[in-house]
Amino acid sequence: MTKKSENTSPVELDLSDVDHRVGKPIGGGQLWDPCSTSDIRRWVMAMDNPNPIHWDHEFARNSRYGGIIAPQSIAVGLDYGHGAAPACVGRIPESHLIFGGEEWWFYGCPVRPGDKLFQERRFHDYKVAETKFAGPTMFSRGDTVHKNQNGVLVAKERSTAIRYLSAEATKRGMYENQLGEKKKWTNAELLDIENLRYEWLLTTRSGISPRFDEVKIGDTLPRRVLGPHTIASFTTEYRAFLFNIWGTFEWVAPEGIEDPWVYQDPGWVEGFGFDEEGAKIDPRKRDGLYVGPSRGHIDEEKAGEVGMARAYGYGATMGAWCTDFLANWAGLDGMVRHIKSDFRGPAFEGDVTYFDAEIVDKEPMSTWGVPLVQVKLRLTNQDGTVLVSSLAEVELPL
Repeated sequence: MTKKSENTSPVELDLSDVDHRVGKPIGGGQLWDPCSTSDIRRWVMAMDNPNPIHWDHEFARNSRYGGIIAPQSIAVGLDYGHGAAPACVGRIPESHLIFGGEEWWFYGCPVRPGDKLFQERRFHDYKVAETKFAGPTMFSRGDTVHKNQNGVLVAKERSTAIRYLSAEATKRGMYENQLGEKKKWTNAELLDIENLRYEWLLTTRSGISPRFDEVKIGDTLPRRVLGPHTIASFTTEYRAFLFNIWGTFEWVAPEGIEDPWVYQDPGWVEGFGFDEEGAKIDPRKRDGLYVGPSRGHIDEEKAGEVGMARAYGYGATMGAWCTDFLANWAGLDGMVRHIKSDFRGPAFEGDVTYFDAEIVDKEPMSTWGVPLVQVKLRLTNQDGTVLVSSLAEVELPL
């Protein structure tokens, strides 16, 4: 059947292949190989995460971990579909997808070289609303449970996908009307950005955790900046997700589910779909940047075809930035326990992203059995436009 949005619109989403899949487990891609030190290093390089516990053997050997560990965000890097697979279920003809947000829970089990994560995925629910961006728009949610090879729970994720009709978004041209010309940075501005970036890099070096009793409500975290974002930086981020590398995964399906969603066509607009059979001969047909739904991230013309105006970054990358920004502040004796991030807009080519965070609450003994501080984090661009709004609970030592 088709589904109308909350406000009547001249166009509709065809959700006839969606409704019967709500609440059911789904399949997807499963990586063949365990996580390696090179995988971890590739990931932190792409996320511009300089914490030495993730890449420096000497530093890591002398730490409490006795060796390199992955950042908390690696769970999405070791997953299929940028973590959004269980939120992108069912064929919606002539559609596209952007990320709407993520919620993560972490259980204190770090990922080390040699570990392998296994995923259990489920399509949770959806709603349809009228948006200025694309008219009738689906907001769908899916859950992923990440366990390691020993069956130990590492993390849980609830992802939100935004699915819409590409032609309608292109016709409305919301971002095209709002963005204006790509920012041209002066040398002085670039120097200010690099100085701020370097100041933050130094705060991650020691790994020393702030103590719970020493921090106060109203304290702010060191400011961070990323960018200016470029085609090169977007491509580097994309290549760090292991499932994007040729031949890294197999298709798996949940048992006992009739017509399980595994790798069916979600209905991408022409020019954005994969060619699964052709990719057995030519891997570029399953690459995603050469052919596939991620082409708009690095190709301005393709970005325009899905209503995005120019090249833009990845929602899962923004989620990883948020988690690891807070984890780096928490140090080697702390960690992010829970974070909910709402994505308000993408990081566009030529823009920069600022991180500003404040402690808004403290809980000496939480349901996790550890002391937590609640931190509000916002990511904004150079114009003050909010890209991400996050609320997180971060464990700190007493």
